[in-house]
Amino acid sequence: MNDILPDAVLRGLDEARRARSLKSSRMRVKAGDRTFRILRHWDGGFSLDATEAPGLRGHVDLYDGQAHVLRALVMSSAEADGERIFEIKSSTTAMTAPPADFADAPEPPAGLLPGY
Repeated sequence: MNDILPDAVLRGLDEARRARSLKSSRMRVKAGDRTFRILRHWDGGFSLDATEAPGLRGHVDLYDGQAHVLRALVMSSAEADGERIFEIKSSTTAMTAPPADFADAPEPPAGLLPGY
């Protein structure tokens, strides 16, 4: 089907697809003080718009809307179809509270009197 469409129409379809994916995506990547919208996200990587995204390397933070999802070590791997593809070398799930360095005490017995 793509063989019979003119190049201008194919470019328009690609731009419309890219614009639609930008609108529908809530995922963002933050590197330093700059934020970029993620086009696609999968286990082990993500892609950004090639015209807006630099070649990111190092630690970045991934957000789903306002929620911090994970901190990842990334490197740029390829560029294809107007997308810059990044590989996640390692990642750590973002936590809402610091980890405890102690075990929670078990529940006290039901009939225990305080102070005795």
